[in-house]
Amino acid sequence: MPPDCPFCAQPLVSQALVCSSCSRDVTIPETLIAERDDLIRKRAQAAEELAQAKAELEALRRGQRLSLRRN
Repeated sequence: MPPDCPFCAQPLVSQALVCSSCSRDVTIPETLIAERDDLIRKRAQAAEELAQAKAELEALRRGQRLSLRRN
């Protein structure tokens, strides 16, 4: 059984790029998939960098508290 169009729910022809009923695109271009994958990698890298920066900031704050207590 072929999949249905996500927009009009009519059956799609196998390997269809466009729905024959509503004329909407039903496939995702490879360039868009590659761009999405790149953005996912960049988001993961940014999340890692943010976590590292937060850890460094917390370490600095703890160091300041320790030096204030010593004085």
